[in-house]
Order: sequence, then structure tokens, then C-alpha cells
Amino acid sequence: MNDYTANEQRGREVLSVTDSVWLITGIPGAGKTSVSKHLAARLPRTAHVEVDLLREMVVSGYLAPGEEPKATSDAQLELGARNSALIADSFMAAGFTPLVDDVVLRLQLAQYREVLSRWPLRLVVLAPTVEVAMERDRNREENHVAARFAYLHEEFRKQMQGLGLWLDTSGSSIADTVEAIVRRADEALLR
Repeated sequence: MNDYTANEQRGREVLSVTDSVWLITGIPGAGKTSVSKHLAARLPRTAHVEVDLLREMVVSGYLAPGEEPKATSDAQLELGARNSALIADSFMAAGFTPLVDDVVLRLQLAQYREVLSRWPLRLVVLAPTVEVAMERDRNREENHVAARFAYLHEEFRKQMQGLGLWLDTSGSSIADTVEAIVRRADEALLR
């Protein structure tokens, strides 16, 4: 491949990843935030929407995922997804490619699809082994929650299998993961 062809290919790759809203998901410790930040830094005109920061806006009455009453906890998960989808919609309308990092199961995905129905939507599921995710969680400075949410590993397989681009990132660096996402962007497109 000559330099012109290589540059043309890179140009098509960038175009295919900047034409849509991205959902980067996985269990806690999967690398959602790190991968989202690095992917955002690689692309032109991006915005990183970190849903955990939106959920922290609730000062009184917050329930963590799975806490009782479960109906209220689930409603807060849907609210977080809806609010982040509205922000992503606003960024997309302004010409920024939004990368949303959230734990997205069917409940949240329905919110994203509804609010973002006018835009192409790409889903990337970071799926390292539970052991790798827990080790990553232990090594980060904040939010040690992977052990509490390890059960989500199976939930992702039950609820999300066959949707989007799945990457086992157990042995991958952040740079390798971002490269795989860009290279395989078409597989992430939700139809």
C-alpha cells in the first residue's frame, strides 16, 4: 500500500467513526473510561460523556445500581442513560462525536435508542475476563466496585450478545483496543 492509499484508508476510518454516537460499555474495570478518553483524543471534534459523573449529580436520594427498592434503582439507571443520551444528542447536533461511557444493558439501551434515533449508534462491549476486570479495579485509585458487579459479566452475555462490537481486552493495551475499535467500526454499528 502506498502513502496515498494508506492516508485515504485512514481518512475513511476517521469518517466512519465520527459519523455516529458511540456507546462504550462493559462491567466495572473493563476499561470504559480509559478507552473512551483515548479514542476521543484520537479523533477530531469529540466529547466524552462519562455517565458516572451525571449520576453523581444526584445529591439526595441516590441509589446505586441494584439497591432496594430495585424499581427506584432501575429508574435512576434509566434516568442516567436518558440524560447522557440527551447530552450526546446535543453534542452530535453541534458537530462533535460523542463517546458515552456507561454500563449499558437492555434497560439503558432502550433509552439510548429512543433519544438518539436520528443518529447512527455504535456499541462497543469491552469484555475482558472477570479476573482481569477485578485486577484492573484493584489497581485504580478510585471506585473499587468490580467485585460487587462481577455478576454483570454474565448479564452482558445474556442481554447484549450479538449486539455491537465485542472485544476481549484481557491482554490488550488501551492503544491496541482503540486501534481495534477504529479498524472494526462497522461491526459496532447497531441496525
